[in-house]
Amino acid sequence: MSLDLSLDMQRDDFALQMDIRLPEQGVSAFYGPSGCGKTSVLRVIAGLDRAAKNQVHFQSAAWQHGDTFVPAHQRGALLVSQHSDLFPHLSVHGNLQFAAARAPRSSTRFALNEVVSHLGLAPLLDRSVSKLSGGERQRVAIARALCGVPDLLLMDEPLAALDSVAKQSLLPYLEQLSRHFDVPIIYVTHSLDEIAQLADYLVVMSRGAVAYHGPTAEMLTRLDAPLAQAESAESVVPAQVVAHDAEYGLSYLDSPMGRVSLVQRPLPLGAEVRLRIAARDVSITLEPQTGSSILNVFPAVVDSMMRLSPALTLVRVLAGEKPATAVPVVARITSLSANRLALKPSKSVFIQAKSVALF
Repeated sequence: MSLDLSLDMQRDDFALQMDIRLPEQGVSAFYGPSGCGKTSVLRVIAGLDRAAKNQVHFQSAAWQHGDTFVPAHQRGALLVSQHSDLFPHLSVHGNLQFAAARAPRSSTRFALNEVVSHLGLAPLLDRSVSKLSGGERQRVAIARALCGVPDLLLMDEPLAALDSVAKQSLLPYLEQLSRHFDVPIIYVTHSLDEIAQLADYLVVMSRGAVAYHGPTAEMLTRLDAPLAQAESAESVVPAQVVAHDAEYGLSYLDSPMGRVSLVQRPLPLGAEVRLRIAARDVSITLEPQTGSSILNVFPAVVDSMMRLSPALTLVRVLAGEKPATAVPVVARITSLSANRLALKPSKSVFIQAKSVALF
């Protein structure tokens, strides 16, 4: 079961063409510059735009195929945009009850009380929506969509209208949304930070077509793709909190690369997180360095290389002692260093992460 899209539509001077299958679980993100067609894809999935050649299949249902066209209100795909569009004459609780009462079926996954609890809305239930901050309005909009019991949740740049503080307050709720409620999410954004923190699968669009697509960790480190070539390029690695060291103020996490140390964070043991490692903060050595202040050193194998400029070379390695579970990490180093180390694919090395951050 999955979401299958075969799109072929023309609007004035814009064409949207793609054939792609998206995973049935997790967060699939569409990324690209304004005007590349991200929102158009979302509107086709939602049933808001129609073209004769489009085909949309979700799980075992044909939402559009030939003469078949399931209208938006029957698809079970609910949309959250950057503008919350709440009912101004209803309280927060009234907005949620309105959606719950019109849901096509009941589900314990989307019980109103559970939605309220997960999104931290209990203190806001009696408040008028006109008294909410931007971040609070978006939390309520997401909750209202969940109360409608969606089979698929569509998000069109839900953080775009928020300031940086509001974004940071909302991201932790979004991060757990798909897993907690077991609902697949299609997420449109132009923010790399949001992709790295939220997305499990990434579709990079250009001029109405798919340029690249695949698991997010792979797409962020694909050297021939623009994301790895950007000054802000980074790798994303899953990890789990296993210990805290009060004496040195450190937290220890297990990852496919190995044991990671970072400045202590107030996270419970067992918490699953994502690590972000900037390409500019990764150095490469042929032997593990003992006389160094860098704590995070991992065995790796060079996977691929790309000369970014006369001065800079990108090196993609697979980091970790076990080849079957090694993860891709990108390093941005000088071309002179790459030459002196005689780096080439399949060469065994060690990477040193000068800085490792959590989202």
